[in-house]
Amino acid sequence: MAKAKSTAFIRIRAEVIRLVGLIPEGKFTTYGSIAVHMNVVARHVATVMSRLTEEESARLPWHRVVSADARISPNMALETQEKQKARLEAEGMTVDGKGYIQEADRFFHVVGLRRDIRWSELP
Repeated sequence: MAKAKSTAFIRIRAEVIRLVGLIPEGKFTTYGSIAVHMNVVARHVATVMSRLTEEESARLPWHRVVSADARISPNMALETQEKQKARLEAEGMTVDGKGYIQEADRFFHVVGLRRDIRWSELP
C-alpha cells in the first residue's frame, strides 16, 4: 500500500507547481532558487518536478527549471533532456552541448526573497 503524503508535502508540491507556472517565457530559474524562496531544500523541488503528472507536464513550463549552474539536469532521461533543450532554445536561449544555458544572467528569473514558512503548520 502506498504511503499517504503528509500535509506539508502536499502544500510544498502545490507551491512548487504555482511558482513554476509563474516563470515567464524566455526565462529560467533553478531548483535552488525556488527552494530558497520557499524555505525548503532543492531536493524537495526536484522531487516535485520529477513526479509531475502528464497533465501537469503538458500545462506547466517545467522546462524553465534547471540545476544551480544553469545546466539541464544530467540526471534526467536523455529524451527529457533533449526535449528541455529544444523548448529552452525555442524561447530564445542557447544551450551548449553539455546542457549549459549560455549568457545565463540575461535569462535568469528571480523567484523572490526567502519566505519564512513552516510547511508542517497549517496556515
